[in-house]
Amino acid sequence: MTEEYRKSLEANFALLRENIKKYADRPESVRIVAATKTVDIEAINYAAENLGLTDIGENRVQELLSKYELLDKERLTLHFIGHLQKNKVKYIVGKVALIHSLDSYELALEIEKQSAKLGIVTDVLVEVNIGSEENKSGADVSEVREIVERTSALEHVRVMGLMTVGPRCDSFDEYCEYFSETRRLFDSLFPGAKEEGKILSMGMSDSYCAAISCGANAIRPGQCLFGARYYPQKEENN
Repeated sequence: MTEEYRKSLEANFALLRENIKKYADRPESVRIVAATKTVDIEAINYAAENLGLTDIGENRVQELLSKYELLDKERLTLHFIGHLQKNKVKYIVGKVALIHSLDSYELALEIEKQSAKLGIVTDVLVEVNIGSEENKSGADVSEVREIVERTSALEHVRVMGLMTVGPRCDSFDEYCEYFSETRRLFDSLFPGAKEEGKILSMGMSDSYCAAISCGANAIRPGQCLFGARYYPQKEENN
């Protein structure tokens, strides 16, 4: 890792924290869950050791597993923030502190099954497809209450709040329309949210300022911290 990149990381983390102070009512309550898809282990561990990074989120099970043993787990708490298939649940239960992407009761049942095997309780957020986008994962708004209520009755799964990705928007105010709607749903489902430590996970690199202004207490920035994602091209078969 070059000195130039280290300085870039330091500047990016500093700007993020400045923006949190600017837009959040309670900046100290906003948890930064850095999205680390394609980010090198060295950069992740450097941020943990030197820049106060405490939480990271992986989108893909295979990448999470490939990084798991190399992460500075004394400093880092690991989250899963991507779409989760039922057949992959067994690989991450017990390794992550929070699954942000519960989108069906059937998935909750699989998390319950795998958590019971380990004798643990797995914390989850119900993912809301707040824009009703066909190409996005997450439960429809009309389904969220039932998923929360049914999942809350399970012994080895604990619903800690909501997560949304939200549509890509052109303005701060447009993002706020979707995030405010998610906040209202969150407040209706978890009236004692603050006292119970409930989590509202909203906002990524292009939208976290709007998200925290609407009450998010967990954000998932990635590229604004670590730079553009690098996707290595697959080698062609000769």
